[in-house]
Amino acid sequence: MSAADRAIQKIRDLIVEGQLGPGYRLPAESELAAKLQVSRNALREAVRALCEARVLEIRRGDGTFVSNLQPETLLGGLGFALDLMHDGTLLEIFEVRRLLEPAATGLAAQRATDEDITILTKSLHRLNDARDDEELIAFDLEFHRQVVSITGNATLCTLMDAIGKRAINARVARGVIQQGTKNFTFEQHSRIVEAIIARDPFLASAASTVHVSASESWLRHALDPARTKDGPADVFTQQRLHAMQQSADRPDGPDDGRS
Repeated sequence: MSAADRAIQKIRDLIVEGQLGPGYRLPAESELAAKLQVSRNALREAVRALCEARVLEIRRGDGTFVSNLQPETLLGGLGFALDLMHDGTLLEIFEVRRLLEPAATGLAAQRATDEDITILTKSLHRLNDARDDEELIAFDLEFHRQVVSITGNATLCTLMDAIGKRAINARVARGVIQQGTKNFTFEQHSRIVEAIIARDPFLASAASTVHVSASESWLRHALDPARTKDGPADVFTQQRLHAMQQSADRPDGPDDGRS
């Protein structure tokens, strides 16, 4: 382990132990280097690394401080890292989304207030009124953010925001937005809203699983069309027709998601 790595570890220990809390100003460089038993050069390198990790922040003319250590700060760079992933590792992002988002949606169904549901319903209707793909993407992201924000879990919100953005960007980059996507997306989002309104975590989780699995399936076929004779557009059509058939088979018949 290098001297800088030892300094990073020691500063981390001071934060974990509570000797340096959020917003605390670090001691003068010479004092801190002596306390950590490292050279000033090693300390400077450690500080630079911790600033990059958003653990510390330098305020010009005022000193170096511990950041607020909130999830949105510490995990804020995750989206940048995910944007660099592609091909096989990109599929892993979709798998992670499939593991996390249904659980988050189920939790949202348990915690949703009437106000949350009102805001979520408005978000759903904005998506249905999208005039082009750009608006559809923006409203799709807004809807998913709103669902996860209902959980009140800041860490989960930060993680899902980064994963959700990467998932959408992957579909756009590979042209996996076909004719009829808006109607299909609205249908699936409507099922999620219905389950949250019913305060049914199991139904909400199931509806979310269907939705995110469809996106993952699209990407798999976009990355490797040779896996099947059907291309992404054909897969989309099959899934959309299946969802519509499920809606028609429901006891209360199909609806437009506005009830």
